[in-house]
Amino acid sequence: MSSIRVMVWNEGQHEKKHEAVQKVYPQGIHGAIAEGLQEAGYAVQTATLDQPEHGLSEAALEQTDVLIWWAHIAHDQVDDAIVERVHKRVLGGMGLIVLHSGHFSKIFKRIMGTSGNLKWREIGEKERLWVVNAAHPIADGLDDHFELQHEEMYGEPFGIPEPDSLVFVSWFAGGEVFRSGCCWYRDQGKVFYFRPGHETYPTYYDPNVRKVLANAVRWAAPTNGPKITVANRREPLETL
Repeated sequence: MSSIRVMVWNEGQHEKKHEAVQKVYPQGIHGAIAEGLQEAGYAVQTATLDQPEHGLSEAALEQTDVLIWWAHIAHDQVDDAIVERVHKRVLGGMGLIVLHSGHFSKIFKRIMGTSGNLKWREIGEKERLWVVNAAHPIADGLDDHFELQHEEMYGEPFGIPEPDSLVFVSWFAGGEVFRSGCCWYRDQGKVFYFRPGHETYPTYYDPNVRKVLANAVRWAAPTNGPKITVANRREPLETL
C-alpha cells in the first residue's frame, strides 16, 4: 500500500442535475477516479463543492499529498480564500493534477497566470493520445498511444505557459491536435494537466486513463528536497 495520500475534488454539480451523467457516474466523477486510484494502492479521500470549505479545510489539505481537481460549471462558486489556500499548499510541495475542463478553474489560472483558453467541440469523436515523452514517469507502462472512442474535442492554441515537460499530444477525428498532458514545477510543487474527462463519457473507467492518473499521482507527490525559505539576508557560506 502506497503512503501517498490523495484527495479527489469534484464540483459534483453535473451528477445532481443531469441524468446522463448520473448514468455514467452513479458514484460521481470523483467516485470513479477514486476507485481507480484505490485499486492502484493509494489512500484516497474525496471532496465536493457543496461541503463546508468545499471539503478543503486547512486540516484536510495538510493530510493531502496530491490534490486532483475536476471542475466545469461552477468555477465561479469556488471561494477565493480556498483557492489561495490550495495555491499556497502547492507552492509548499503538494502535488496538483487538474483534469479536463479544470483548465478554466480559478486554481489552474492562478497557478498558470494565463487564460486557459482553447477551442472545443462536443460531438463525441475519437481521441488518440500519443506519448511524446516516453522517458517520463507518467508514461510508465503505456504503449506509444491509446485511444478514447468518444470524447469532447479540445484544440490548440491552448492558453498556458510552455510546459516544463510535455507527455501527451492528442489528435481528434475532426483534425485538431492538443497538448493534453502537461507538467510544470511551481516552487516546491508539481502540477500536471490531463485533458480527457468529459462528464457524459466513461473516460475515468478506461484502463489507460487510470494508469495515467496513478502514474501522475506518483510523479506529483512531494519530495524530500531542500525547503524554500524567504529571508531578507543570509549569512555567507564563505569567510568574506
